[in-house]
Amino acid sequence: MNTLVPVSLKAANAFVAEHHRHHKPVTGHKFSLGCVQNGRLVGVAIVGRPVSRYLDDGMTLEVNRLCATGEKNVCSFLYGAAARAARALGYGRIITYTLDTEPGTSLRAAGWLCAGTAGGKRWTGPRRPDADLYPPQMKLRYEKKL
Repeated sequence: MNTLVPVSLKAANAFVAEHHRHHKPVTGHKFSLGCVQNGRLVGVAIVGRPVSRYLDDGMTLEVNRLCATGEKNVCSFLYGAAARAARALGYGRIITYTLDTEPGTSLRAAGWLCAGTAGGKRWTGPRRPDADLYPPQMKLRYEKKL
């Protein structure tokens, strides 16, 4: 059985550092949630402001990281909980991104809709990092109106 728990950013980032396949921890958040099964943390969701400045309208939040250890239904459980928490805080929309090679099954199960492709393959311009911080491939944006 899945149990929802609050998680500090430090603990959520430690979980991401240990378990996430392709992303690193984040620098900030609005809130983080965890999923516990049999007394063990099996997944976390880190929710913050949208990374895209064009979507950062004050009424939108983004699931910046979602990470689980593979147990069934944990991802959809956390996506649903993140949306309910955002709604309770007065936000009107929540978004997240997946790699275009990921199926998005957990997001659809939690009632999120695919809004189409987003982002580029690599950062460009003079402020780009020396090494890719994220996988250099297209993303899909999912969103849920609250």
